[in-house]
Amino acid sequence: MENIKEEFRVKGEELVEKIKQLIHEGNVRKLIIKDETGKVFFEIPVTFGVIGALFAPMLAAAGAVAAMVADFKIEVVRDDEPEKEDKKTT
Repeated sequence: MENIKEEFRVKGEELVEKIKQLIHEGNVRKLIIKDETGKVFFEIPVTFGVIGALFAPMLAAAGAVAAMVADFKIEVVRDDEPEKEDKKTT
């Protein structure tokens, strides 16, 4: 299975909501939060274990950083979903 990388640009006040949205999509493996110069603030591995109580402090920290920085890049590493074969009817 291959990983796919995407990058999103968001304003500081949009950061936490975008992180939540990406996590709910389901096939995200890792989020890397960078400022506009490319400095990495967070690398968040997204697994089922992270989604509960452990994830809340990460969101709080992201919110605190978002208050200090105007623009962010979110690099998203996703699982490449295998292509689905068309079902043949008999």
